[in-house]
This record gives sequence, C-alpha cells and structure tokens, in this order.
Amino acid sequence: MYLVEVESAAKDQAAEVVAPGAPSDRWEEFPYSRLSHHGDRCCEMARQWVVAMDFAQLNGASVESGPRWLREKYKWGPSPWPMHWCDVVERDTIDCGAHAALALEVFAARGLAAFPAQLVQKYSKEATDQWRGSWEAEEVSCHWLDGEHIYHEATAVLVGTGELKVWDGSAGSWVNPRQRGGYGSVLSIRVFADSPEAISNGFRWGEQRIAANRWQQIG
Repeated sequence: MYLVEVESAAKDQAAEVVAPGAPSDRWEEFPYSRLSHHGDRCCEMARQWVVAMDFAQLNGASVESGPRWLREKYKWGPSPWPMHWCDVVERDTIDCGAHAALALEVFAARGLAAFPAQLVQKYSKEATDQWRGSWEAEEVSCHWLDGEHIYHEATAVLVGTGELKVWDGSAGSWVNPRQRGGYGSVLSIRVFADSPEAISNGFRWGEQRIAANRWQQIG
C-alpha cells in the first residue's frame, strides 16, 4: 500500500470514531417540570397564595431578589409526580422540579421574564449513591441520577438585554456561571423560551452564549 493510501485509510478510520457523548445526552428528550392544575378553586387558591406570599416576603426588596422563602418553607427531597398546585402547598419536601416551577411562577408574577432551565451538574459517585438510596426509599424515580452526573432544574431570569441569571430554588441561591470543574459544577444548561427574539439571539449567562431550547455545554 502506498503512503497516500495509508494516510487516506487512517483518515477514514478516524472519521468513523464516534465522538464521546455529552453528559446531557441522557436527558435530551426530557421535559421540564410543570405543576398541574385541577381547573378548580383548590389549585387556583393555592397558586394565588404562593404569589401573595411572595409579595409579602419580598417586603419592598428588588423584584430581582431570589425567592429564598420558598427554600425555607420546603426542604429539598423526593416528591411524587404529577403534582398539582393544591398538593405542593401542603408538602414539606419537594424536589428541584417543583422548586423551579414555583420560582418560575413568582418571578413571572413580579413582571420579570422568566424561563424554565435544566442543568447537568457534576458531583461524586458517593453523593449520587446516597441520593439514589433516599429516592428509592420513597419509591420515587431516580431518572435524574447518572453516575457522578445529575439532572437538575432551575429558573432563568432576564436581568438585562439578553442577560440571564439562573436561580437554583433547591439551593436557595443563584448559580455561579463562572464555576468550572469541581463538586456541583454545571456541565450543561438548557433554557426554554418561545419568543422570536430569544430563539434568534439566545442569551448571555456570565461569559457564556446560551442558545434557546437546546443543551449548551459549559466550559
């Protein structure tokens, strides 16, 4: 075989190598969490209570403040789905999807542009094994765990022209867009938006450009 043929064969073999998947691939088709509504007074009164409670807790602070009172009221942990508005207000413990859904509602009620956000974060195998045990003990799905990676939900809030902050309701804090590597670091983010401007221009999160409605790998 001539050298040129060897080089050509090597290129063909390299092209056939499948690129390693992104951590978010497991959750490519996974929808963000939505609280259900019975279409009756039970759920509407519960939703209005959450909004009114948020305005009371805000107490004149900036509308861009994180709703930390939700984290104080609800512990983070396993919770069953589907979940209705009238269910969530009665619970002591809710998961990240319910936290994110409640935060989305209160940010929108404050007049802010808010969007569902999904994250993939890196922890340790020991941590995810412990969480798996807690979720299995409650007979709740562990779909959000994959080795040292976890699927997580948050709420993105528009705070400037195309600029986002991401509120982690389960932690009761804003997600640091500059953290790279290490325990709890964000590996992937997906922000859902349906406005033509967001779909066309995307967002800026720290130094990252975030396209709407698709996973963005961080770093």
